[in-house]
Amino acid sequence: MSSDSSVLSDHDRLLVHKSAPNGRDHGASINSNGHYNGRDDDYSMSEEDDLPLSQTTRKSGLAGTPPRNLKRKKPVYAESSSDEDTPLASSPAKRTISATVAMPGAAKATTVATSSINGKGRRPQKLEADDDDDRFGPDPPRNSVANGKTGKPPKKKVKEESDGISSDDDKPIAVKKASVARKRKAKIESDVDASSDDDKPIVKKPPPKPKSKSKKVKKEEAASGSDTPKVKKRGAKIKEDNATPIKAKAKKKKEEEEEEEEVFRWWENNANGDGSVKWQTLEHNGVIFPPPYEPLPRQVKMKYNGKEVDLPAAAEEVAGFYAAMLETDHAQDATFNKNFFEDWKTVMIKHPPHDGTRITSFAACDFRPMFEYFEAEKAKKKAMTAQEKKEAKKEKEELEAKYTTCFLDGRKEKVGNFRVEPPGLFRGRGDHPKKGALKFRVTPEDITINIGKDAPVPVPNMPGKWKHVQHDNTVTWLANWTENVNNNHKYVFLAAGSSLKGQSDMMKFEKARELKNHVDRIRQNYNQDLKSKVMADRQRATAMYFIDKLALRAGNEKGEDEADTVGCCSLRCEHVTLESPDSIIFDFLGKDSIRYYNRLQVEAQVFKNIRIFKENKNDDDNLFDRVTTSSLNKHLTSEMKGLTAKVFRTFNASITFQRLLDEENLEGATLQEKLNAYNKANRWVAILCNHQRSAPKTHDQSMEKMRYKLRSFKYERMKLRHALFSIDAKYRKQKKYADDESDIDDDWIVIHEEELKAKEKEKAEKKFVKENEKFEEEGKKSQKDSILEERLAAIDEDFERLAQERGTNRASLKRERPAEKLLETIDKLSDKIKAFKLQIDDRDAGKEVALGTSKINYLDPRITAAWCQTHDVPIEKMFSKTLITKFPWAMEVEKDWKF
Repeated sequence: MSSDSSVLSDHDRLLVHKSAPNGRDHGASINSNGHYNGRDDDYSMSEEDDLPLSQTTRKSGLAGTPPRNLKRKKPVYAESSSDEDTPLASSPAKRTISATVAMPGAAKATTVATSSINGKGRRPQKLEADDDDDRFGPDPPRNSVANGKTGKPPKKKVKEESDGISSDDDKPIAVKKASVARKRKAKIESDVDASSDDDKPIVKKPPPKPKSKSKKVKKEEAASGSDTPKVKKRGAKIKEDNATPIKAKAKKKKEEEEEEEEVFRWWENNANGDGSVKWQTLEHNGVIFPPPYEPLPRQVKMKYNGKEVDLPAAAEEVAGFYAAMLETDHAQDATFNKNFFEDWKTVMIKHPPHDGTRITSFAACDFRPMFEYFEAEKAKKKAMTAQEKKEAKKEKEELEAKYTTCFLDGRKEKVGNFRVEPPGLFRGRGDHPKKGALKFRVTPEDITINIGKDAPVPVPNMPGKWKHVQHDNTVTWLANWTENVNNNHKYVFLAAGSSLKGQSDMMKFEKARELKNHVDRIRQNYNQDLKSKVMADRQRATAMYFIDKLALRAGNEKGEDEADTVGCCSLRCEHVTLESPDSIIFDFLGKDSIRYYNRLQVEAQVFKNIRIFKENKNDDDNLFDRVTTSSLNKHLTSEMKGLTAKVFRTFNASITFQRLLDEENLEGATLQEKLNAYNKANRWVAILCNHQRSAPKTHDQSMEKMRYKLRSFKYERMKLRHALFSIDAKYRKQKKYADDESDIDDDWIVIHEEELKAKEKEKAEKKFVKENEKFEEEGKKSQKDSILEERLAAIDEDFERLAQERGTNRASLKRERPAEKLLETIDKLSDKIKAFKLQIDDRDAGKEVALGTSKINYLDPRITAAWCQTHDVPIEKMFSKTLITKFPWAMEVEKDWKF
């Protein structure tokens, strides 16, 4: 059938379900000193972050087909409205009767015609009219977090996807990037349609001339009067006459050398993406191990039944892991406590308390003394002076310096995650059955090193020998080992901005982009197979339908001791409920044990198929009992070389994102309005891919601070308006200036002015101290305290004046300004208030949506780079510095580029 038939209409609904309270950062651990170390996957060396889910093998059968239970269960749904195998094309999507929030999602994006997505057709029209109060329409609904579970990697080839970039890296940097002038090839006039070039993968295009030049060449060009545009350095001041960067005198020589260092522009050469040899020579220094455990002071001991316990170092270390988390949500979790206590007791069998205490009851344990010690140490660290912190950071950097880089084919490249994760307690995400389990200390005997044949073997920074040293140039990892909790493989890769990782990223997005040329045919084929006489083909087609329309992960087999998480192929009958006449409800634990809940309308044939698949089965039987992930991906490869379920997911995310951005009319929009439009599109994709999170614990507090700041802006505008009235009373009659701020009352003004007064006094005192310190350094006499008293008295006088002005609609300023200047300042402040309101709305709308995962893994970065050029938005507003480093190949794309 035609791809224009869609299963999800504009009115398709998603039911809102919040994720588990422990949210997205459940991978954190506690180090050997009892300190919090952030997420588990901060140290996760596996780039298999988005591997398909594990498939439950509750019933096994021959050839991957579990035996069917012949016990017939009475259906709990009504019959389909039609018994005929009606083609999908003749059965358009029906409007849902659910009361949940509308979400177009993937279905609409994935059913556009090939000509349209290739850029040859008309641009899709905007579906919703702009509203004065809500320019960009309602925000998408919120659902649960992504599903799936990391599986064991292949021996040779390794999938590369997630870079373990922390959430902090996703915060846009505030500094605007200076625009980079680029060489443009002259466009040759031709009768041939040039838009067809959009379909060609970028790796197939002839490489442009290298743009990076040596200092000598640049000087020669300058001398010869070359017209070649110069690349401006970010953050540098530019002279108006010749645009030459002016370096500050205090800038370090090391930073200058780093800026002038020539970058290897691998994307301008033939990318080595054939899946064979990845490098010729590789030399590195291995990994850095965490420091050994330092026992606590003798006076710091946990208590059992009210008595202090003398623990040996090994048992004390594990107890410290828990003590440091005493006031977190994890310490209130029964599963977490149970797993910790079981593992701790196992440790104490080998390392029993010195005083003979037998610890058998978790409830009798008191970790409070250890917790208080850790808190005191954290307070000391926080109280360090700036100089002490700087010295500590420098010492750490010097210690790690040799591990941060390697030599790949003679080039110096940065290593991504060279630190070995310290021991701690596994936190997991969602309702993981192993949370609280003890993560063992990793030693050199656990680690396999991969280096070049002629490279020297690195020496570990702790006693021991490597488990194995190999020389495999068909893989891109430098080291790997297996962690003990989930038996997952951990890898050390090159940094996100390295040539190998960049090539992998670009090929991944090019493969997804290539799917545009095949997607109509693939959809037509699986729509036909929805009515196939062969049950295995019908099941496979139905699974493809869900993977395409809902961007579900495929799912993999897994052991019974692993978390009960599922993907599309491993769905069980209990996970899918039929609701007459044409709706299906999905309810299962997805990746990281986070609940996935979704209700949607489907075509009549899909509804009928699910009904057939569930017949004569128990709730714990597999829904697709004749489909496996391997068989599904094998079929997809026959449809298009290299196609997997994951490619569909990347394609749907990027094509949806491109469509949503194109639908927004941003002509005349402010910068903040553009940012909100971009983030809204990003939220839609995050919901499509089920990248949800729990609202941060500090969200309400953060929002309250922002609202207070907004009121502060309004207070400033109010005082300026009142000052304007004092100069010229005619402005009182103008509505633009006459109305007072609705959310500012007298009580709030009193509180706000008191806070302003306290801040002004604190500022004056700090300035006074700083001036005296400077005078002492210069050998001058310090200022008398009377000078500070005069300054504080002046502040009191100013705020007494403000108190007298309350309720009078009049104000006086410290420095007199004409009415024209006041009008200009008021207008600027009004624009600032409008932009800040949009920022508040955007922050609140994204509190339960994780935007970073889709940005890193599923959205082609060239979409963002081209959009920023088209709408004159600094790329730093969209991408963090880490992402800009990760995607250098995407930063120079043409402004009219489309996915």
